[in-house]
Amino acid sequence: MKKALKELSRTLRMPFNRYFVYRRLREYHAVPRSIEVTVDWAMGFGRYGYFTIQTLQKRSEITALAKAVAALKPKIILEIGTARAGTLLIWSSIASEKVITCDLEHRAVQKPLLEALPPPGSECQVRLLTGNSHEMVFKQRVAQELGGQKVDFLFIDGDHTEPGVAQDYNDYREFVRAGGIIAFHDIVESQPFPDNQVYHFWKKVKPGQVAEEFIDDPKQCGFGIGIIRVPA
Repeated sequence: MKKALKELSRTLRMPFNRYFVYRRLREYHAVPRSIEVTVDWAMGFGRYGYFTIQTLQKRSEITALAKAVAALKPKIILEIGTARAGTLLIWSSIASEKVITCDLEHRAVQKPLLEALPPPGSECQVRLLTGNSHEMVFKQRVAQELGGQKVDFLFIDGDHTEPGVAQDYNDYREFVRAGGIIAFHDIVESQPFPDNQVYHFWKKVKPGQVAEEFIDDPKQCGFGIGIIRVPA
């Protein structure tokens, strides 16, 4: 009942939220933004019901990752886990050709907003793929969207169970070009939820790799980003 009332409230407020979020987007697009400022926007763009844009990240961690990705001068980025699209805002400001973002659900009303995130003058296109990243048919859809091209950066931030993150890594790393980056979110050991198990996979996969960690505070609960650099 509570969930139904919440959905009804969001639906009734939709026209107002749509107006305010597009006004906010025009403000964001008004001038070029640095990586640091873009991260600030992603963290505080705003809650607008179905049109909410927000990233749940540590500022220092996601800024360090965004700078590492930008240094690649990426053409194509693949993201597993859209959530509230905060990281999509960041990636769409960095990629020059395409960001493919994957999630179990993308609401139809959100699609035009998310596709409009790249800044003015950018040729970057946002592609929303909806479905289960663990299914072979979904992987085939990603391959079809890539059309034989490789991605410069893969961000794995979907299923946080150890088997889930392992499968996303094993299924999609083949799409990353030599010299590219694969990143994982929530790699610290202390996590607020028992199914946040990325740490257990991360400690197994990083040995022998060119790996780096962005962790704001070693004692923090949750968050942390780990990256693997694919050999050139």
